[in-house]
Amino acid sequence: MTLPVVLVPGLGLGPEAYAPTVALLEAQYEVVTLPGFGERVRRGDDLRTEALAQRVIARLQEPSVLVGHSASCQIVVAAALARPDLAEGLVLVGPTGEVETSTWPRLAARWVRSAVFESPRLIPVLAPQYFRTGFVSMARAMEVARRYDLAAAIRGLETPTVVVRCRHDRLCPPYWARRLADLAGGECWTFPTGSHMPPLTNGPELVTFINRAAGVYNEH
Repeated sequence: MTLPVVLVPGLGLGPEAYAPTVALLEAQYEVVTLPGFGERVRRGDDLRTEALAQRVIARLQEPSVLVGHSASCQIVVAAALARPDLAEGLVLVGPTGEVETSTWPRLAARWVRSAVFESPRLIPVLAPQYFRTGFVSMARAMEVARRYDLAAAIRGLETPTVVVRCRHDRLCPPYWARRLADLAGGECWTFPTGSHMPPLTNGPELVTFINRAAGVYNEH
């Protein structure tokens, strides 16, 4: 049986960020946006990772594969920890959450070192998504997300997990991706091209892992 897929965009991003990936997805899917992650933060929004995870859980109708990108990887991990019965698989794409390097200066430096490898053609794709979410909303969401210890949380996972990243991603360096995969008892893969936006730049490679987690290839 092919499992449905739930995808959560990265910080500031919306459904468009997954467009090149879901175009090739062979399973039923839904993109879930959240405050700071595709939606503006409203007064009273609880931005704690566990609270945002509950919003994802509320959208799950049946056991599913959960896909997170960048800071939203923390959210899908928290969802899987809270409801392992609804998380049949996790695909973590360029996960952040390394609290040892989560100060604003270090995050900014890593972002710049990653951004220099991104194509300028992404600017007209990314800019409208960032403006729609709003930079104040993004900053508020990131201020909470950067304090979430993903390495500590992921130790409790029982869900099959795959961690993927791109070669030039400095926000998710290779040692960090490998550490998360090892703690989760999962797999770690690095794509030979791209930086921190694999849902946009490496869709054909990424969708292979999502389809596999969803059981698509088991159907053939």
